[in-house]
Amino acid sequence: MKKIILLMLAFILAACSAGATTEFDKNLAKWNEANISHYRYSLFIGCFCAFRDQMPLTIEVKGGEVVSMIRPDGTTVNSTDPSYDIFESYATIDRVFLKLEADQTGDADEVAVTYDPTYGFPANVAVDYIKEAVDDEISYQVSNFEMLE
Repeated sequence: MKKIILLMLAFILAACSAGATTEFDKNLAKWNEANISHYRYSLFIGCFCAFRDQMPLTIEVKGGEVVSMIRPDGTTVNSTDPSYDIFESYATIDRVFLKLEADQTGDADEVAVTYDPTYGFPANVAVDYIKEAVDDEISYQVSNFEMLE
């Protein structure tokens, strides 16, 4: 009898968890359903990095491709910039979702995220890779989002 009860309980728990949708999944679906192909936003990456004074970047995206990345002083970030690869990894909302997913499923000790209530994109993310360590944290914020066209 105990085996039957335990088997039924395991089945019920498995059924409940199989249908569960995470906050990440809900917001990714919201973003995808919005079907926004041309947009601009400000990106701030906070860390103990050499490029701190270049934040926030203004990024324009069209059809999933980066149209431009502009520093606060109005200069364009191009592929010869030493920090280009880092900036490019956050240069579309889809890539921001990929970074967040990697942070949440990776080795980080703590990931805190808030999502945009309208479009679902990650608006504020704070990652602490090693809770007891100093200078390993990174944060990224998406703000001033606007649809173009």
